Amino acid sequence: MSVNSKHLATFLLGAAAAFGAYKYMKMTDEEKEKLANDIKEKANKLKDSALDAEKQAMDYFNELKTKGADAMKEYMPKVEEFFEGLFKGGSKTTSSSTAGNGTTAGTNAV
Repeated sequence: MSVNSKHLATFLLGAAAAFGAYKYMKMTDEEKEKLANDIKEKANKLKDSALDAEKQAMDYFNELKTKGADAMKEYMPKVEEFFEGLFKGGSKTTSSSTAGNGTTAGTNAV
């Protein structure tokens, strides 16, 4: 039976967990309390950081959405009508212009 990386990783993880449990059992009650408080503090900092990153991401994507919509309106004036009709899913037409082949462009078939 050969030893692959999964077996080695499992062994090392188990050894680290055993060593951690040994060190924790040797700690005094004050050290255990200090460790718990440090872990809670770090977890709260991580949580705050994640919430800040989420807020920044939302602001960034809202800004991109606004800028993208403005750019599309500037370069393609009728695209807003087209997308509204496309995503509403209704059967009404978005544009009554005629394409070069004689068909009506911008209709939504249901």
